[in-house]
Amino acid sequence: MRKPDQTTALDLPMVDPLPPATQKYFDICQDKLGMIPNVLQAHAFDIEKLNTFAALYNELMLADSGLSKLEREMIAVVVSSINRCWYCQVAHGAAVRQLSGDPALGEAMVMNYRVAPLDARQRAMLDFAAKVTTASATIEEADRTALRDVGFSERDIWDIANVAAFFNMTNRVASATGMQPNPEYHAQAREG
Repeated sequence: MRKPDQTTALDLPMVDPLPPATQKYFDICQDKLGMIPNVLQAHAFDIEKLNTFAALYNELMLADSGLSKLEREMIAVVVSSINRCWYCQVAHGAAVRQLSGDPALGEAMVMNYRVAPLDARQRAMLDFAAKVTTASATIEEADRTALRDVGFSERDIWDIANVAAFFNMTNRVASATGMQPNPEYHAQAREG
């Protein structure tokens, strides 16, 4: 039975006390986001696992890239929608709403990105991410060429593939462990 303060269905409590560097990271999250994302709390039963997860997430989602932060969040939502990952649809849907300033776009991305008002670049990127999610073994040169044709560089294609693959992995972990999204995400960026 899940305890009220558990972020997952597994009884893996956070290290207590947290190491100073982890506590500082959580304090920064609290200051910037108004919460500590449950995905971070869930990983905090093992600080090395948390550090590895956070380092990869930060590299893929926040580091320099030819993809904007919004585009990377859009990939996260499309992958999570296909995989029906509750945690990531809620968390990254909120990020799309916030970064785009368009609550309707965030909702469309969660429900069916194909009905969203996207430009040719975004549509090609998301079609590729969807194929990585549903049929990665069938990707061929024509799929990469479609991305090049709308202006993506070789590095951008690498980043699209890596962001899509990362969320395919995290979706499965979140779903398998019953990870719950922070309640705060539901209300974020709803005013247009």
